[in-house]
Amino acid sequence: MNRSPQTRFGALLLVATAALPGAACDPVQPSAPQPAGERSAGAERDPDVPGVAFVDQALQKRLDRVLASQGPSYVPRSHHLNDDGSPRFTNRLIRESSPYLLQHAHNPVNWYAWSDEAFDRAKRENKPIFLSVGYSTCHWCHVMERESFEDEEIAAYLNRHFIAIKVDREERPDIDSVYMKAVTILTGRGGWPMTVIMTPHKEPFFGGTYFPPRKGSRGNRAGLIDILGDMMSLYENEPTEVVARAQELSQRVEQAAAIKPGPGVPSDEVIVVAAQNLGRMFDPVDGGFGGAPKFPQPSRLSLLLRYARRTRDAGATAMVTTTLDKMAAGGIYDQVGGGFHRYSTDAQWLVPHFEKMLYDNAQLAVVYLEAWQHTGDSAYERVAREILDYVAREMTSPEGGFYSATDADSPTPSGHDEEGWFFTWTPGELERLLGAGDAAVVSSAFGVTERGNFEGRNILHRVKADQELASELGLAPKPVRETIRSARSTLYDARASRPPPIRDDKIIAAWNGMMGAAFAKAGWMLAEARYVQVAARAVGFVLTQMRAEDGALVRTYREGKKGRASFLDDYAFMVTACLDLYEATGDASWIERAVELQTDQDL
Repeated sequence: MNRSPQTRFGALLLVATAALPGAACDPVQPSAPQPAGERSAGAERDPDVPGVAFVDQALQKRLDRVLASQGPSYVPRSHHLNDDGSPRFTNRLIRESSPYLLQHAHNPVNWYAWSDEAFDRAKRENKPIFLSVGYSTCHWCHVMERESFEDEEIAAYLNRHFIAIKVDREERPDIDSVYMKAVTILTGRGGWPMTVIMTPHKEPFFGGTYFPPRKGSRGNRAGLIDILGDMMSLYENEPTEVVARAQELSQRVEQAAAIKPGPGVPSDEVIVVAAQNLGRMFDPVDGGFGGAPKFPQPSRLSLLLRYARRTRDAGATAMVTTTLDKMAAGGIYDQVGGGFHRYSTDAQWLVPHFEKMLYDNAQLAVVYLEAWQHTGDSAYERVAREILDYVAREMTSPEGGFYSATDADSPTPSGHDEEGWFFTWTPGELERLLGAGDAAVVSSAFGVTERGNFEGRNILHRVKADQELASELGLAPKPVRETIRSARSTLYDARASRPPPIRDDKIIAAWNGMMGAAFAKAGWMLAEARYVQVAARAVGFVLTQMRAEDGALVRTYREGKKGRASFLDDYAFMVTACLDLYEATGDASWIERAVELQTDQDL
């Protein structure tokens, strides 16, 4: 039957919610500031991609020159390749420095970066904006790219009817924050990849996260090609309703983003209420707060630790120690190489999404150090050291800055990318590497079975402590510990021969501040001068190399190229790192640098 425009519009918006499976996106966590200004660029037409009305050969030649400058080792990320291995398509994103945007530089989609050029064209041609936001190590971002953005039919439809914009949420947290609020208002939840359709004036009227390419691709969920058709029909046939709803949603986003002044420093009563609320959310069996998916949420744990210190509340301490113990034993922790994956898909911390983020590991290293201080349990010191050693070994650039993340997906021996393959094992692999006796000990300790716990393979997770395992095997704990220590080293060396997950090698000022602070704290807490040296080198790199011409910090740096303007968190975390380096060294120059940064931030 015929629906009124308002009813039909509301029904179409429900598609966003209906297409949001619980696991089929990387769920939202942090918030961020408001959008800054956009960069401007000269007016251009289109590269040679499907569905465009006019191919600008001059533009295509410029893009091809940028492609050629990538050098002989460059491998285009696309299945649209010529016989010589060169990409069939190259779009404007080849000019960007963000690893995430470069991953999409050879899609058949006519992608723009966020720019005045894109919005001016949308206004001129009266086309809606298709905004896709994600990050380079996001599993479901990769899935949507393979299924939809590499699909020539979907690309052609996008190119004919929309202006398509790609945004790296790590490079532009301001844009991500604003439109994530819109998606959350529309659907009740958020995550990445984030999908938004909006007017040329940046006002959203549709939003969601991951969408399969077509209806039926993944059950009964709406497909992207169907959604694009519905939204385009709505935009063309009911423009007044679209504009009204977009403006209404934009107002709600503004209201949600409005900064409400607080009373000042939280009172003791506020802290008590916060701790009590966390207690109600706490999972007493597996630790953490709430159910699946489970994030480590180190800021909550840090709050509870401080609360426990002030009040001697044993219950608060127990919430922290239970959570830290369960996480350190779980698959969310890399039992071979150290460091935490981003979050667990289940409530037991067993099956993670396998990306490793610098900011997660920075915060968790500090929480484990603080838990060691509070309890004296050396297990927490060990985990903190393993996190920091992993970062120093695998996530530090030759110049001293810290890289951002590693991918959830990794290549199999057949060359296909699969989530988590790099981190998983079979009993046969363990036996070949360790011998039958040690493999049996390791399998018993880490829950390795023929059936496996992830896609026929095994995510290592600690199911038996040394003492329990020793009793079971009729051995003393010390030789069991030594067997496991030696096995971890052997497995690490063997794993190093596998193709690793892609590393996002951009350096982010804020995240370097967080990790620099973690190394500095560890240096003085553990009396480890090498940790202080790592911190000083990273912070010094940001302060000297990541500066704009006017002396302000820039947010990102990659391969000698400085990125976009910095945000509040870049300054805040760098100030914190400088203060922690002063605490660790007694060198007053770090105080001077902190004051300089704070003065710049205040301007």
